Amino acid sequence: MGQLDRLTVPEQVAVRPPVVRDVGGRSVLEGAFALLEALERAGEAGLTRLAAECGLPKTTAYRLLEQLVDLGAVERSRTGYRVGSRMFRLGQAWQPYPGLRSAARGPARRLARATGTSVGVNVLREGRTLVLDWTACETDDALDPQPDGTVWPWFTAAGKVLVAGAHPRLPLGELPSSWRRECAAIHDRGVAFDREEVVPGVCCVAVPLYGPGGVLIASLSVVTDPAHSLDRLVDVVQQTGRTISARLRGR
Repeated sequence: MGQLDRLTVPEQVAVRPPVVRDVGGRSVLEGAFALLEALERAGEAGLTRLAAECGLPKTTAYRLLEQLVDLGAVERSRTGYRVGSRMFRLGQAWQPYPGLRSAARGPARRLARATGTSVGVNVLREGRTLVLDWTACETDDALDPQPDGTVWPWFTAAGKVLVAGAHPRLPLGELPSSWRRECAAIHDRGVAFDREEVVPGVCCVAVPLYGPGGVLIASLSVVTDPAHSLDRLVDVVQQTGRTISARLRGR
């Protein structure tokens, strides 16, 4: 029996390979992810810009980027580099709850067709609203489609529903003085509104989505223009939310 085999389980967990460090004490993985995040923000960027933005020497940034290119996580572009298709494929596999996308997709698309709105399924991550799935409006060209993975502030209607039902110790910073009253209204009616509070000309209605045991896991939102009556959308959005929640509980 080897030395490692004789260790207890906690001791075995503690035995880890050393972290490979890059220049400046940053790990290789941290440097690679910093480059990927910089590319996500920029769309496309050259080596000099990426190295400066990530605080890496150009030689180190070049080496990491070329390794990421070999793995398909980054692609070379006309102006330098961009995020690769492998990251897209991996990202599509992520969900905060098993089956959430498949449970929501059909009802969300029917809701979009019935109301002439764009429909999103959203989760709260790192104090922000992350669009997990998006169905673009088919009848209103004034609303730009928001691709999956778009991040918004927490105080969108989709985010407010999640914050109202989440643990109070969220990384949100100081909440506005009006939040206590608004939170109570969301609990009372089961819906949150955004009347051009985040983007001019864009309004939103959002309701919670629940999994087994009544656990809040996501929100369903419809996005439209100020010409729509948000109050008239509430019933159909809530009904769709209940349908999706029932599907999730059935899993």
